[in-house]
Amino acid sequence: MNATKPRLRIAALVLAAALAGAAAATAPAALADGDPAPPVTLSQAAPSQAADLAPYVQTHLMFGTVRPDGGPDVTDRQFRAFVDEVVTPRFPAGLTVDEVRGQYRDRHGTIERERSYEVYLLYPLTAAQEQDARIEEIRDAYTARFAQESVARVDEPARAGF
Repeated sequence: MNATKPRLRIAALVLAAALAGAAAATAPAALADGDPAPPVTLSQAAPSQAADLAPYVQTHLMFGTVRPDGGPDVTDRQFRAFVDEVVTPRFPAGLTVDEVRGQYRDRHGTIERERSYEVYLLYPLTAAQEQDARIEEIRDAYTARFAQESVARVDEPARAGF
């Protein structure tokens, strides 16, 4: 694996967090009559609430269940076993799994609609480089085990408190 890849991801996350903070700070203070109230940002939250939150990264992994090679779909039991054997050992502090419906264009240009799973991982920003390798191991293991073309990954900056 290229060592610059994780550094670029971390740099992108830090830049995204900084831009998000700048956007919140420059939002208009008031709206014209009849406009809905803007959402509350962290900078508007009570100081005690914001102080309890630390910088985190939230990673979403999207696992399809249709096998491009024409094999049988990944079952719920197989996916749960994959989470138990591969994901949980790498993220024992916790994770969230949702069953969803998704679609993507495969390498042949066909739109594939399928039952999918989305796994949410939340970890401190300071651990992002270390967690990156674990996440890539999960993606590689799923594509190999279930003959998938890919596992989608989305990283977002977050603030969390427990």
